[in-house]
Amino acid sequence: MTNKTSKKQFTIYMITVFAIAYAMQIAASLLVLKGVTAAFSPILAVSMFAPMFAVLISGKGLKGMGWIPKLSGKWNWYIIAWLLPAVLSVLGAALFFAFFPKSFDLTGKYLAMQMPKEALDQLAAAGMTPMTVSVISIVQALTYAPFINMFFAIGEEAGWRGYMYPVLKEKFGTNKGRIIGGIIWGAWHWPVIILAGYEYGTDYLGAPIAGPIAFLLVATCMGIILDHFYEKTECIWVPALGHGAINAIAGVGMVFFDPAYAKYSIFGPLLVGVISVIPLLLYCVWISIRKPDKA
Repeated sequence: MTNKTSKKQFTIYMITVFAIAYAMQIAASLLVLKGVTAAFSPILAVSMFAPMFAVLISGKGLKGMGWIPKLSGKWNWYIIAWLLPAVLSVLGAALFFAFFPKSFDLTGKYLAMQMPKEALDQLAAAGMTPMTVSVISIVQALTYAPFINMFFAIGEEAGWRGYMYPVLKEKFGTNKGRIIGGIIWGAWHWPVIILAGYEYGTDYLGAPIAGPIAFLLVATCMGIILDHFYEKTECIWVPALGHGAINAIAGVGMVFFDPAYAKYSIFGPLLVGVISVIPLLLYCVWISIRKPDKA
């Protein structure tokens, strides 16, 4: 730790970021278990600001994170942060379906399972199908959704990439620091994964242990690519955009997923599956090899 970041300051940050998020995730999960699902997403959205709040509570402050975008010579990274997650998600989903071809579905069964009968009847009356709605959601995920999500993701990015990752990279070196940061970030999601089946559901192979462990790898990969965006642009909004794009597009594979194969969700087709994450993993390995660890 440098004089700019004391051990006490970092300890306060870590305790605070986990205490706030775990309390909110557990509350949201318990509500879901009781059948109250309406508050789940809003609570998780608010919990995304826990890292930013933790930075403020630690006394570090938010200055110097690159709040004013600098496009000159770096505009291409804004495009990459916006669209690369979609490319990696599609490649990951395709890889999963190559392994599990029978789980591929073009009738919209997954969305139909999520919708009440009244909603399905309304769609039919309007001449629409669940797959039509799914296609619309994909278009939204590719266009404006990443930019909306960015304003929620900034709460995490200010804490993780803006504060925690630089501290860890300074102490352990770039690659080791990113790996440690990814493990911390992954564990930060554990309550909602374990209790509410977030990302993987509750009936997948290896539940409820495999999901939280797999997510450590996924979060590490995501953390590497988002920190790479941050290093290239020195603007905290770029990893926030990338984070928002991941949240928007990561579930695209579920549009074509037959829920009868839910036990295989630990493997994909969501980007968090251990098979569907492979393209992202390979990209992160390439990033890490190109820039040797400075430690």
